[in-house]
Parts: sequence; structure tokens; C-alpha cells
Amino acid sequence: MLRTAICDLLGIRYPVIQGGMAHIATAELVSAVSNAGGLGIIGCGYYQAEWVRRQIRLTKQKTTLPFGINVPLTSPYVKDVIEVILEEGVPIITTGTASPKPYMARFKAAGMKVIPVIGNVSAAKHVEEAGADAVVAEGMESGGHIGEVTTMALVPQVVDAVKIPVIAAGGMADGRGLAAALALGAQGIQMGTRFVASTECVAHEKYKLKIIEADDRATTVTGYMTGLPLRALKNSLTEQYHALEQAGVSKEELDLLGQGKMHLGLIEGDTEEGSLLAGQIAGMIRDIKPVKAIIEDTVSEAERIIASLNRFTRG
Repeated sequence: MLRTAICDLLGIRYPVIQGGMAHIATAELVSAVSNAGGLGIIGCGYYQAEWVRRQIRLTKQKTTLPFGINVPLTSPYVKDVIEVILEEGVPIITTGTASPKPYMARFKAAGMKVIPVIGNVSAAKHVEEAGADAVVAEGMESGGHIGEVTTMALVPQVVDAVKIPVIAAGGMADGRGLAAALALGAQGIQMGTRFVASTECVAHEKYKLKIIEADDRATTVTGYMTGLPLRALKNSLTEQYHALEQAGVSKEELDLLGQGKMHLGLIEGDTEEGSLLAGQIAGMIRDIKPVKAIIEDTVSEAERIIASLNRFTRG
């Protein structure tokens, strides 16, 4: 069985982690991933603390296996959310959008495993020095907010720069991606878009169908002017955003256009005016299937690839 250091660190069967996607990484998806042997992660987004508490408790009702929670540290509710996470005893936290260093002592005192999501080598070194247990090295192929470096280039450089385990993210959708990530020195993968197209995910059916209809050029990146570039499926909203960026409007006007659009697209299913976050691997996804099948197919395919490579190298 394919087992790596990240499995031992997190107490999971397979080196497959689900991205903590805002609005849609809820107890339904999280528990399904953990029950299938991966690590499910609740996506806090900018939700308030009591919503987070309800999701944690509902997840505990649905699984007895390890799960984690993702917290964007720029959330206006971050302090209250962290208090809830500590009170509820969530064992694993992934962080993004800012350094976890100010909170690290409390996380460690609570016995939590801390795994920041980073997009460059400098950030990886910083969080390792701050006490992180592992990092998610996320390339610009991913959906949602992105960095500047591709996964293929980022992962091996991060692996060389830090001693803690590295999880590869961005462009991961099947066993080929898992095998490639391991070859680059990662100890596992994080998948987001692939898990959106699962039967357990609460994302709107129209959003899921847009993913499985996508081709290799279906996504685009907006928001470079704001400093927070975002990858999503092309639609009327992204066209409007690009037009405003080209017109040189203010950051405030761009923020106003984007307000509430993630919920509109991901949950309400408005595929033209809503934001449909997706990675470039959307073009690889051709079906909606149960989480258990996604994980088992990914791992078994990776095992076959690794076995075939071993036979090849032996002549």
C-alpha cells in the first residue's frame, strides 16, 4: 500500500488531502474524504465562528477519523474562529493568506498539526522556522487564489529548501499527478477541483457540470491588479472583471464587482454571474463520482505507475 511520511504525521491511510475550499468544503465532503482514508478539511472562508463550530461538530458526527480545518488568516473573524477551533479540539489546521506565526504557540500548545499553504520557497522557509509541521506547496495551476510559480517548478524547490514534509497542490486530479508529486519529492497531494465534482460535495450541480464540460483552456485568472489573483472558469463575470481591469478602475470597484460572487456561483449555481473557482485540471475531469472512488482510483493508479516505473528501471 502506498504510504508516506504525511500518512504517519496525520494518521491517515492515503497521502491524499482535500483542499479547504470556502463554501463547499463542508462536513458532508470533509467526512466523506476522511472516511475514505484521506484527510478532509473544513473550509472556513470568511464565515463567522459559530458557523465554524457547527461544521466541526457535524463533521465529528459523521466521522471518527482525523480531519482538519482551513483558516484564511486575513478573515475579519479569524480570532474568534481560532478560539472555536481550539475549544473544539480540531487536530489539524491548514492556513493561508498570511503567516501563522502569531498563533503558532497556541496551536502547538493544543497539540495541533500546522500545515500552511505556501506559493514560494521564501514562505516555506518562514513557516518552517515558525514551527510548521508540513507545508502545502501550491502552484498557480490551482483554482482560487494563486501564486506565480507552477507546481512542477515549485514543489522540488520547496522540497530542497525545507526539512518538513511537502504536499503538492495545483494540477492534481488523478494517480498520474500523485505519482508525479512523489517523484518530485512531495509526500502527498492536495486536490480541490476533483473533489468538487463528487457526489458528496454540496456545490451546485450546475457548477459541477461546468467543471466536467471544461477543456484545457476553460479557466482564466482575474485580480492581478488587486494583488490577489484568482483562477476560475471563464464566464460573463470574468469577462466583466477583465474589462474593468483593462479600463484601469480602482481596487475598490473591482472588489465591489466580486462581492458575494463565490456563493452565487458555487452554491446558488449562477454559472454566468457567479465565480466558478476551478484549477486548470478541470479539463481532465469527466465525471461526478463518490469521494471513495476518487481516492481509491487515484491511489491505485499511482501504485500501478510506480510499479511500472520500477520494472522499467530494472530493465
